[in-house]
Amino acid sequence: MAETHVPHSQKQTAAPKRLGKQRWGGATPYLFIFPWIFGFVVFTLGPLLFSLVISFFDWPIVGKVTFIGIDNYKEMFSNDPLFWTSLMVTLKFAALFVPLNIIVALGLAMLLNQKVKGSAIFRTAFYLPSVISGVALAMIWSWVYSGDYGILNYFLSVFGVEGPDWLNDTKWSLVAMVIASLWGQGAMMLIFLAGLKGIPKDLYESASIDGAGKIRQFFSVTIPMITPTILFNLITSIIAAFQQLTLALLLTGGGPMKATYFYAMYMYENAFKYFKMGYSAANAWFMFLIILTLTFLVFKSSEAWVFYEGEMKKSQPKPAKKANASRKEQSI
Repeated sequence: MAETHVPHSQKQTAAPKRLGKQRWGGATPYLFIFPWIFGFVVFTLGPLLFSLVISFFDWPIVGKVTFIGIDNYKEMFSNDPLFWTSLMVTLKFAALFVPLNIIVALGLAMLLNQKVKGSAIFRTAFYLPSVISGVALAMIWSWVYSGDYGILNYFLSVFGVEGPDWLNDTKWSLVAMVIASLWGQGAMMLIFLAGLKGIPKDLYESASIDGAGKIRQFFSVTIPMITPTILFNLITSIIAAFQQLTLALLLTGGGPMKATYFYAMYMYENAFKYFKMGYSAANAWFMFLIILTLTFLVFKSSEAWVFYEGEMKKSQPKPAKKANASRKEQSI
């Protein structure tokens, strides 16, 4: 067959075209993710680094900016009693909210995991509160907690119990904040439900054959298999507890007697009430260090209680090795 002859000049022009197409083809994925990268740098990473910079300044919204080094941090730890008050209130709130948040979300997920008619309706009903805005949710709970016409005290009165003035009592105001915060369980409930759906049915059948009841199956099968999900929800609950602001700001304003004066509210007031942006940035970075430390401790402890099926399979001996060992024993 006769070969077609391609001029040398056409070969030289075709090669750069192919190289140009390859270069543009390699850049195409980055063009698609460029809007996210731009948004992350401008609206997340940039403000984050800027807040670290201004934490070393006396930075009023209007006025002269002055570099003061670590004086903001010194004042926070030594000369500001509201710092310690807000921190203790937040720690108490987290100690109540985090375990209850996980227990309630897991309980709802267990209920929705049952094969009953209308489960989709209940799933939607349980998820709806999580999509309500914080302002609307605060208005609902202000009506529920009202000492004069609140539905909660009316419900207690049916059983002969005189309910307290929830939002104006120092003993009950923090508990009221915990109960109101537990209302939006939708996202965490769905995460637990997805974890429960991923548990193999064979494990429950094997446990049932061995004589394990429902309670034993829950603690011996369900809990170990969803420990990665528990780890994720535990960390997100800790972060949410330290960022609690909207409900307390709208329901109690930090009262009564600073009983619900959360750390996020303390940081918010320093920035937008007293216009001390540098001091508020120092508060924010200290909260970041607290959350980072707690998250690190949770991750370190997870080595003792989180079960990963893939790691378990790797640690098990291979069947071929077992077979070889049994052959050697028979030969001996």
